[in-house]
Amino acid sequence: MKQSLMRNSVAIALAGFGASVAIAQSGANTVGGRWDAALIRQNGDTIPFRLDISGSGSATKGTFYNGFQPFETTTAGSFQDGKLNLNIDHYLSAIHATLQNGELVGDVGTQNRASTGTYKFKATRHIDGKDTATKAPRIAGQYIIPLETPSSKGEKAFHFIVEQRGAELAATILRVDGDTGAYTGTFNDGKWRLSHFDGSRPGVIEVTPNADGTLVVEQNPSSKPAPAAVVATKVSTKAYGEEATVDSRYTPKLTAYRAEVAIAKGLPQPENYSTHTTVRDKNEKFAFNFPDVNGKLVSSEDPRFKNKVVVAVVTGTWCPNCHDEAQYLVQLDKKYRDKGLAIVALDFEEPEQQASLEREKAFVKQYGVDYTYLIAGAPAEMWEKVPQAVNLNTWPATIFVGRDGLVKGVHSGFASPASGRFNDQLKAEFTAQIEKLLAENATQTASVTPTPRREGSE
Repeated sequence: MKQSLMRNSVAIALAGFGASVAIAQSGANTVGGRWDAALIRQNGDTIPFRLDISGSGSATKGTFYNGFQPFETTTAGSFQDGKLNLNIDHYLSAIHATLQNGELVGDVGTQNRASTGTYKFKATRHIDGKDTATKAPRIAGQYIIPLETPSSKGEKAFHFIVEQRGAELAATILRVDGDTGAYTGTFNDGKWRLSHFDGSRPGVIEVTPNADGTLVVEQNPSSKPAPAAVVATKVSTKAYGEEATVDSRYTPKLTAYRAEVAIAKGLPQPENYSTHTTVRDKNEKFAFNFPDVNGKLVSSEDPRFKNKVVVAVVTGTWCPNCHDEAQYLVQLDKKYRDKGLAIVALDFEEPEQQASLEREKAFVKQYGVDYTYLIAGAPAEMWEKVPQAVNLNTWPATIFVGRDGLVKGVHSGFASPASGRFNDQLKAEFTAQIEKLLAENATQTASVTPTPRREGSE
């Protein structure tokens, strides 16, 4: 009897050991779940970000966050034999990592109009930390950041929008061309260290509250010299999509005032997005004539635009704010296309991208773009190719054209959902403008053929 019990105990122990081995092996070959990831700069500083991984094998997918909300996903991914590959083709970025002792270690390649970079990459599985909310002061709300000197785009101030959940913060700087994406992080040692990466625009800011209610906002604060073992290969210090190296918008240390305080003090206010860019002649019809992805010329005289309300967007797929806007334009296209709206993108891609249009094709596929996409030229040619616009210096810029072909308004930049009520205001303004223009002379166009779906090679 004792021998029988002993044999049973041994069998149970072996079975348990086998199950443990199976679980360990399974864990070693799966990466699903939430990860605390980070890009590592050349000087050793890190840019933490949340990365959620789902699926398996060749169906592995990564999800990036904009503040507290999931926002971008990878275009393709795989995990096999401990190797993780996540492609963000609509940003020409990619993560390559190996699972080592429960951690993901590798590199991240990024590319935009101004520069390319390769960062070291590391990620550990997320573990919920202690709630330190009681130690964090309440700073949520709307702020104004005045500039000592105007920016290269003529701005005298920025908006600074803060959302808070206990000790966690999501904050974004909203400029005339759009926001920085939501930096997120927690409160520690009297300040918040916030960071952002959603496949593009990696960055860090530190936010320190002052006793008078102002905030010190430090952009891309430097830290320590790079350890010899952790070095990134070509990392640009320029902001995404920007070629200017000296510009007050990149001032290392800024001060943010509560919006009502800034107004009471008579401090400079941010640009008006509806008046920043104008047109040289309100009686001049808005005209364009550019090739689509197949090289076929499409002009403003094309039947798809005649007697329609046209929303023409000056854009580029290297521009993160243009990615933000495209996702909203897809919604507008679905809602108003059959009511007489025609959206057209005047896309300016870098010369090296125009041969393959690799990023443009991935961009269109990722966001389900069904409106007309035309390749207008290189970014440096924007002023030559869109001569009717005055003070055109933002990416994107959205031009509203009435059924008569005349420009009725221009909106500079795009405030993403990270910008909170400014995104809500933008959507309300876009909707009101489109519906107003659609209502004008609508009876004259009742029999017009609906705009055809986008032609392309994707």
